[in-house]
Amino acid sequence: MRKLHIALGTADINASVADYSARLGCAPEVVVPNEYALWRTDTVNFSVRKVPAGESGQLRHLGWEDAACGGYRTDTDVNGILWEHFSAEQQASEIRDIWPDAT
Repeated sequence: MRKLHIALGTADINASVADYSARLGCAPEVVVPNEYALWRTDTVNFSVRKVPAGESGQLRHLGWEDAACGGYRTDTDVNGILWEHFSAEQQASEIRDIWPDAT
């Protein structure tokens, strides 16, 4: 089964964690203090990542979390939006590569 992935930029991780936790009805699965947060629900894979204040609230990219994905890949749609395709394991590996102390 595939889950839609939505990645947004934020200038304030703490405020975003509080807001999106309320909106999604659950706490994030991963939080890297002041850098990143990831929620994985039954229907969506949603992340926020720290960006400069002028880029806050903007879409970073969309994608699909897909257990059958053979390897991480990206493509761009007709509107110029970057789409990522990955498995949960590939996403976890990327998080550990960027933030080795993430749990």
